Amino acid sequence: MALFSGEGWLFFLRWFHFLAGITWIGMLYYFNFVQTPFFASADPNVRTGMIAGGLVGRALWWFRWGAMLTFITGWLIILHKIGQFGGLGPFFSQSYGLSIFIGGMLGSLMWFNVWFVIWPAQKVVIRSAEQVAGGGQAIPEAAARGQRAGLASRTNTLFSIPMLFFMGAASHFAFTGTGGVGLYWVLALLVMAAVEANALLGPGLATQKPLATVSGTIHAGLGLTLVLFLAHAFLTR
Repeated sequence: MALFSGEGWLFFLRWFHFLAGITWIGMLYYFNFVQTPFFASADPNVRTGMIAGGLVGRALWWFRWGAMLTFITGWLIILHKIGQFGGLGPFFSQSYGLSIFIGGMLGSLMWFNVWFVIWPAQKVVIRSAEQVAGGGQAIPEAAARGQRAGLASRTNTLFSIPMLFFMGAASHFAFTGTGGVGLYWVLALLVMAAVEANALLGPGLATQKPLATVSGTIHAGLGLTLVLFLAHAFLTR
C-alpha cells in the first residue's frame, strides 16, 4: 500500500524521470560524441542515406520524447517537494531546494532547445535529405538549419554537465548555507541566459568556438559547473 501513498507517487515520478532522462541524455551524447563526428567525415551519399533512411528520424523520436517526459516528471517532482517543504521559502532555504532547482532550470533550457530549436531544424534537414535521395534538389536553408541545430545540441551537451552535477548534489552533496539566495539566483540566471543566447544567436560568434569540438564542449561544461558551484557555495553561505 506504500506505493499508493505520497512517497509512492514520488518514487514512481523519480523512476520515470530516471528512465526518460537516461534515454534523453544518452541520445544527446550519441548525437554529439558519435553521429556528428561520423557524419563530418562520411561520404555525402552515406550521410544522406542514413538521414533519409530513417536512422536519424528514429533517434530524434526517442530524443525529443525522452526530453518531454524528463521535463514533465522533473517539474512534478519539484512541485511535490515544494509542497512537502511547505512553500517556496522553506524549499529555497535548504541546500536541496537550491541545487535541485538550478538543475531543473538547466534541464528546462535543454528541453526548450530540443523542442523549439533542434527538432524544427532537423525536420528541414531530414526533408532535404529525402528530396536528394529521391533525385530532387536539396532545400537551400537545410545546411544553415543543420548548423543551428548542431550548435543548440552542443549547448545542451554543455548544459548537461552542470545539470547532472546539481541534480546529484541535491541529495548527495549539501555544500551551501541559506543566505544570499537572491544574489545567487541573479548571477546564475544571467550566466545561463548568456550561454543560451550564445546558442540562439546562431553560428559564427567567437564565443561559440569552444563548441566546435567535443573536448571544447566538455571543458566548457566543466567550466560552467565550476562557476555555478563556486557562486552557489560562497554566495549562499
